[in-house]
Parts: sequence; structure tokens; C-alpha cells
Amino acid sequence: MRREHVLPAPEDTRALGVALAGLLRAGDLVVLVGPLGAGKTALTQGIGAALGVREPVTSPTFVIARVHRGGRLPLVHVDAYRLGSVADVDDLDLDASTEESVTVVEWGQGLVEQLTDGHLEVRLDRRDDDVRTALLVPHGPGWEQRLDA
Repeated sequence: MRREHVLPAPEDTRALGVALAGLLRAGDLVVLVGPLGAGKTALTQGIGAALGVREPVTSPTFVIARVHRGGRLPLVHVDAYRLGSVADVDDLDLDASTEESVTVVEWGQGLVEQLTDGHLEVRLDRRDDDVRTALLVPHGPGWEQRLDA
């Protein structure tokens, strides 16, 4: 899979999520990094659709975390924007569900990496012309090979 993507429309961001879901396994952590409006939730919607999530995948900003079941794998969708520390993440007890789920964390950089031995970081950005970009950055064992396969 290519590491850099240009995403002219929200549908393209969701399509990247669909493609990423094909690589995901139980226990995977995906950390989404980027400014407001960069496409973090749209990417997660694509992942959810490809995993078979039936209910709408919306931003968990006010509830902090949502678990979507009923698909190929459970999807844990977290918004860490309002979390101030690793201790706040520990209070969510996310590690209790990481082994059997795919966990996608918006705004999680520097807060959630300790949940697994490796993770995929997706750096999303929004250019001045409103086109989004994505850079896939593998961290830890196995991710490099999965992206190259």
C-alpha cells in the first residue's frame, strides 16, 4: 500500500479507510493525527464500513469512546482530544479491549502508543485548497511488512 495519499474529497478519505481495514487484525491500534477537519472521522467511517459496522460511525468527542460490534472485528473508536495525560487514557481501560478489537484513536499521539507493541500512525492534513492528504507511518513489529505486502 502506498504511504502517501492525496484525498480530494471525503469519499476518498473513506475509501482509504476501507483499504486500511483490509490490513487490520484484532489487537491493532491506529493513531490518527491531524488538525480539526483533516478527515480523522471520515477515515474511521471507512474502516468501520469495511469491518461491517452497521450503525453510524460518528465522532466520539463528547463520549470519548464508542465500541461498534457486529462486524468482522469490534471497532473501538476513541477521541482523545479532551484527555490530558496517559493517566486519563488508563482510566478508560482501553487495554481491556485492544486484544480482540481494532482500536482507532483520534488525537491520540503521545497518549496511547503504550497500549500495543506496534501501531499505525496516520498523519492527516488539510491543505489550503481543502484537499486532504494522508501519510501512513508504521511503528513497531509487522507494520512495515503489512504496508509493503
